[in-house]
Amino acid sequence: MKTQTAPATRRKTAEPTHQPEDAHDNLPLNHVLHGDCRDLLAKLPANSVDLVFADPPYNLQLKGELWRPDLTHVDAVNDEWDKFSSFAEYDKFTRQWLFNCRRVLKDNGTLWVIGSYHNIYRIGSILQDLDYWILNDIIWQKANPMPNFKGTRFCNAHETLLWAAKSEKQTKYTFNYKSMKAGNEDLQVRSDWHLPICTGDERLKENGEKAHATQKPEALIHRVIRACSNPGDVILDPFFGTGTTGAVAKKLRRNFIGMEKESKYVDLARARINAVTPPLVPDEMMPPPLDTPKTKIPFVMLLEYGLLQSGDTLQLGRKGVLAYVLEDGTVVCNQHRGSIHKVGALCLNKPSCNGWEHWHYIDKQTKKLRPIDDLREQLRKMTGK
Repeated sequence: MKTQTAPATRRKTAEPTHQPEDAHDNLPLNHVLHGDCRDLLAKLPANSVDLVFADPPYNLQLKGELWRPDLTHVDAVNDEWDKFSSFAEYDKFTRQWLFNCRRVLKDNGTLWVIGSYHNIYRIGSILQDLDYWILNDIIWQKANPMPNFKGTRFCNAHETLLWAAKSEKQTKYTFNYKSMKAGNEDLQVRSDWHLPICTGDERLKENGEKAHATQKPEALIHRVIRACSNPGDVILDPFFGTGTTGAVAKKLRRNFIGMEKESKYVDLARARINAVTPPLVPDEMMPPPLDTPKTKIPFVMLLEYGLLQSGDTLQLGRKGVLAYVLEDGTVVCNQHRGSIHKVGALCLNKPSCNGWEHWHYIDKQTKKLRPIDDLREQLRKMTGK
């Protein structure tokens, strides 16, 4: 099959995005680019990518072929793309692609990189040298790891993923905490992920043999993309391989940019992704994400929209302490005047207080005390905020 390098123009092959029509101009969306990622990254605009997932060469340093005790051959990683002459050469390579990824990553974007004990510590050090800020390390515990046939070491049953922001000062980045927790039986998702390696029908093969020695399971990439991106975002994979990231991105209604040096993998990835049928759920049928930040509602807006009136009384918890609402959105209680938070803290003799939760009003229909936070939610529905 003849390999063609995809043109660096916009082409809509994924589901519709939630971004303005010109937001992704000049990006090769949903293309598999053939070439060295260090060269291809230089052609992308700065601050243009929402998420990077990188599965770089591990530099396994294998000295020869591996054999099982029954003298059958082990299909190990001995491809040329995983061979480096020295640690210094590997470090230089790593520094180059990580530097270029940081340039194209948006200021609110994050990077994920996966590795084994052969390379992940070197990568972590270089990440910090380049001013990335590591947010988490994730242990992928393999449910079905390859055994240690020689019996000379522990069985390598895990790999490590590093999740990093662009800098220590970066306070905003996508982390869909609430939806991840909801999908995990309302439990926080932990940093140890128990998932099987890629096997069965998911494993791409050529002539009955593995097409790629280190193909990652879709379940692993699925979790990363769900956690740290939103529909319509751009996911960059600089070591695309057989296209797992692109296939999962298409299923999750994200855009992708794949970069792959080996032409045989480029062809496999394109065919694989073309066979993926994206979801057909219309945008208008999708509820707002659980983690969408809510617009701040000032207390005075309850008066502006008539949900409270000047002179109304509020009760502090169940203690019977009363405050009067004034027309400017302040409250008065025990000669204290100020915001619902400040006056609540003074009356409770505490350093701080969430006034929305502690102050209550009397519901006119039920005649029961309700937190004023209920009024704030009513106002959100009225205003769409």
